[in-house]
Amino acid sequence: MFELAKQRLESVFKYIDVDEEVIDRLSVAKRSIIASIPVRMDDGSLKIFTGYRVQYDDTRGPTKGGIRYHPRVNLDEVTSLSFWMTVKCAVAGLPFGGAKGGVMVNPKELSKLELERLSRGYIRAFADMLGDSRDIPAPDVYTNSTIMGWMADEYNMISRRQVPGAITGKPVHLGGSEGRNSATGQGALHALNEYARRKGCKPEETSIAVQGFGNVGYHFARLAKAMGYRVVAVSDSQGAIYSTSGLNIEDVYRFKRSDNKLASVYCDGSVCNMLDYQELSNDELLELEVDVLVLGALENQITQLNAHNIKAKTVLEIANGPVTPQADEVLEKNGIHVIPDVLANSGGVIVSYFEWVQNRSGLYWESAEVEAKLKKLMCREANIIYDLALNHQCSLRTAAYIHGIARLAGAIDERGNQKYFKNSK
Repeated sequence: MFELAKQRLESVFKYIDVDEEVIDRLSVAKRSIIASIPVRMDDGSLKIFTGYRVQYDDTRGPTKGGIRYHPRVNLDEVTSLSFWMTVKCAVAGLPFGGAKGGVMVNPKELSKLELERLSRGYIRAFADMLGDSRDIPAPDVYTNSTIMGWMADEYNMISRRQVPGAITGKPVHLGGSEGRNSATGQGALHALNEYARRKGCKPEETSIAVQGFGNVGYHFARLAKAMGYRVVAVSDSQGAIYSTSGLNIEDVYRFKRSDNKLASVYCDGSVCNMLDYQELSNDELLELEVDVLVLGALENQITQLNAHNIKAKTVLEIANGPVTPQADEVLEKNGIHVIPDVLANSGGVIVSYFEWVQNRSGLYWESAEVEAKLKKLMCREANIIYDLALNHQCSLRTAAYIHGIARLAGAIDERGNQKYFKNSK
């Protein structure tokens, strides 16, 4: 997976000239740590979990990146994600490098107390390499604000002082930022809105299918529908539902939370009535003929095996790395544009940055101010990337990497390279 992630760089260096040292620096992670995390289970037994933290590059500032809980977490995956975070923070213009962490675990099999012990254990294992000026974790797949609150509390106890900026994505009452829960979905919608505006597409004439109906997918779908987009399909790990007339996202989410099942419903109070809809598999959702296919699940969802079956006009990546490099080539050949993850899902890290700034300054912003700052930053960077794609006649992904790598290369070169030192005599 990491080798696939690095393949993204190959096309970038055709358009920008960077020093060889930049390529060398960005080809390897700065630091990778694997730790054993012992957890006392509710039945009294002891279970050892494997945890990871990779700090990929800190040239532009302290590293930043989420922590995910998933059975398939491994060092290769976490390294890839930390690489993407490095590029993403540079694309957004944030004073951060990239990092990522994770634990190999199925969190659905743990009680809340076991989950708390695991979360605190993770911080104990990695505390020496974390901090508000070193490496700042945040939520990711199957972690949330509650888990971040536990982690922040553990870090404070280890430090024997309050360090609110050491962890972001916390509950608001524990120093979290307004707007953080919906930030990734909101940011992705801003990226889509700017793209649609430039293409002359109207929301009410645009159909959307959303793969992944967790926190990010739900907020994106909810906000998109509120803007007038027609969200016709959503999916979770169990399958998908589809209705050509559009789904009532709030009711679908409410029914899913109460019955753990996706369905097209209309809810009045506590009573939900079923509406007409079609059940699909996740693979079938990917192949729907819609204007925008939103990928909000996990990596490698569109590969060279199914890329030829994609019928959407535009793909919006909210998940990290959901389209492989080989699939990218197929989609581009078929005239399908991909709004890349390093731009589209950067709303989360942007508002995490806002939280970090608020924690360190002690001044907190209302939700309207957070949303306005997010919109301004997302729209600015999105339009820079869309202009680069036009100027270079390249894909949006290549344009995003050109933008991010140029900023990283500048920071690396400013510290000195062979050319500078060779000519210093």
